[in-house]
Amino acid sequence: MAKPARHVRLLIASVAAAMALGLTACTSEPEASAPLPTVPVIQPGAPGEPNRTLSPEEAAAMTDAPYVEADVAFMRDMLHHHSQALVMTGYVEERTTNEKIRLLAERMDLSQTAEMDLMESWLQQRGEPVRDPDSQHGEHNADMPGLLSDDELAALEAASGAAFDKLFLTSMMKHHQGAITMVNELYAAGGGQDTELDIMAGHIHADQNIEISRMQEMLAAMR
Repeated sequence: MAKPARHVRLLIASVAAAMALGLTACTSEPEASAPLPTVPVIQPGAPGEPNRTLSPEEAAAMTDAPYVEADVAFMRDMLHHHSQALVMTGYVEERTTNEKIRLLAERMDLSQTAEMDLMESWLQQRGEPVRDPDSQHGEHNADMPGLLSDDELAALEAASGAAFDKLFLTSMMKHHQGAITMVNELYAAGGGQDTELDIMAGHIHADQNIEISRMQEMLAAMR
């Protein structure tokens, strides 16, 4: 598994500091600019995507952008948002024989589980509780974009066959659009400057837009 970006940036900083000390010690030689980092720097890929080795120029340009409260709130809220999506995909196997929906739900389950692991790791690495310590019993905002109400979730659980297929697609499209709104709100609040978080948020935004388009096509074919 690739090193988290935070650790990578610390390693770059250590190498750069060592180079700076070496240059100041050689006072008898002409002043020279510090070389670009030569230690391979691996940028973790989004879930389902390969890691990438940064060029020396890209590695040198990386900065340790501080995270803000909006970042922490986004990670916690998205964990809760994703967890409801997993509840929804968990209904699929026993309620439909539609193979396309089964495959779609399986892909969502895998990708969102991987993203949740990254979100928890991001919070833990920064000493932030995974759940908001100020909320009562881990409660979350019921008005979170795209989140299904208890009644909507119960209706989905009670459906089966073709009725379930249509309700699953319409409900999941609403859910995905909510996640996209959350990403947009993150950047509007000044968050998303942390490298790891920025990569993840960008992946969520792109991936869920693609899946919405796919679900729209599947729903249109049922009419």
